Amino acid sequence: MSRIGRKAVPIPKGALVTASDGKVTVKGAKGELDAPVPPRIHVDVADGHVLVTRDDDEQQTRAWHGLTRALVANMVTGVTAGFQKTLEIVGVGWRAQMQGKKLVLSLGYSHPVEYEPPHGIEISVENPVKFVVKGIDKQAVGQVCADIRAFRPPEPYHGKGIRYSDENVIRKAGKTGKAGAK
Repeated sequence: MSRIGRKAVPIPKGALVTASDGKVTVKGAKGELDAPVPPRIHVDVADGHVLVTRDDDEQQTRAWHGLTRALVANMVTGVTAGFQKTLEIVGVGWRAQMQGKKLVLSLGYSHPVEYEPPHGIEISVENPVKFVVKGIDKQAVGQVCADIRAFRPPEPYHGKGIRYSDENVIRKAGKTGKAGAK
């Protein structure tokens, strides 16, 4: 059995999990999420826990088993507590600001970069070089952060760019000049 898949997912107070017709739906204080259940995988809700089981031991079924359990656990966490990631901007004169729902980034280009978050994602700017992406869907929060980071990923020589707050950018040494030239 999958070590992840066989763990029961506890359902906290305020969350409601239903499984039917090849779909799992989780409702909570922050919203509602649903996900399809792969074939040969069964989701059972009982006694305040969600159990994920599988029909056979084929490789694909074993992979779906752990994946389904992880997705259900992330949905339960999302609708009760939510997810958030913090990004930082490193660079002289680079900044972020909100204009309505749009995030406007000044990243050293000749034009400002504008990003409008998808439905269900909220972006808040704490200060000009630090902002937070929040939402109930872990996958959507991660994708939005990756999209924003792709506008100016951190470069290894000066360390400038958009990075996660807990990211460690490995710096490289630059050129050292003409050593041994005659």
